[in-house]
Amino acid sequence: MFGQKSKATIDTLIGPSTCVEGNVRVKGGLRVDGRVTGDVIADAEGGGLLIISESARVEGAVRGAHVVVNGEIVGPVHSTELLELQPKARITGDVVYKALEMHGGAVVHGRLTPHQGPETVLTLNHIANC
Repeated sequence: MFGQKSKATIDTLIGPSTCVEGNVRVKGGLRVDGRVTGDVIADAEGGGLLIISESARVEGAVRGAHVVVNGEIVGPVHSTELLELQPKARITGDVVYKALEMHGGAVVHGRLTPHQGPETVLTLNHIANC
């Protein structure tokens, strides 16, 4: 389970000097180096890889299949496959995951809840139309 890394690639980049106000939804992979005020969602059909880098800050919900966090998130995090919390990860919000890899130094201010079954999947996959 922990040895399986996402095969998705990064298709989209939000650079370090970029500030996005509003929701971001991608098919495929997204790397955030800047700031996003809004939800960040990577659809599972496209691989669902999200990378929140050390310099990134997201104020909103984060949802994806494989989520890698090394920056700051203020909001809930939902990972349907693997959630990697790297040493500089800072999350203020509840976290739902299927598999969790947490490095020393990562901080979560909220509940850590393992993915429980079909009712959770429905909640995680509920995404408003673009």
